[in-house]
Amino acid sequence: MRPTRISPDDHRSRIRRRAPSRAPLAAVVLIVAALQGSPAQAQAPSRGELLYNTNCIACHSTQMHWRSRRLATDWTSLQEQVRRWQQAASLDWRDEDIVEVARFLNERYYGFTPTTTSGSLSASGPSPFAAGPRPVAQPDRP
Repeated sequence: MRPTRISPDDHRSRIRRRAPSRAPLAAVVLIVAALQGSPAQAQAPSRGELLYNTNCIACHSTQMHWRSRRLATDWTSLQEQVRRWQQAASLDWRDEDIVEVARFLNERYYGFTPTTTSGSLSASGPSPFAAGPRPVAQPDRP
C-alpha cells in the first residue's frame, strides 16, 4: 500500500472547509455595538446633577438619601433641604438651581410627586440659619 501524499494546497482547502466562518460572529458584534450606542451618544448630565456633584457630593454620600431618618419626606421638604444646605454652604443658588438639584435628587433617589415644576420657589419662612447655628444632634448610641 502506498501512502497518500497530500499537497499543501489540498491541506489548506481541507482546513478552510473545517474552520467555521467568522462572518456571522463579526455581524453579531457589529449589531450589538450598534444597539449599545457609542459613548459620544450618552446623555449629558442635567444642571442639577452637575451642581450636586460639584458642590454636595463631598459631604453627602448616597447613604445620606437612603437612611431611615432622612429629613426629606416629600417634594416640598426635599426642596427645603436643598435650599437649607446650599445656604449653609454659601452657594447663593438661584431658585431655579434649587429646583434642578431637587429634581435630580428626586429622580435618582426619592421618587416624590412634585407639587410644582415651574422652576421658582417661594420661601416657606426665614432661613433656618437666620437665628444662628443650631446644636448638632448626637447620634443614638447603644
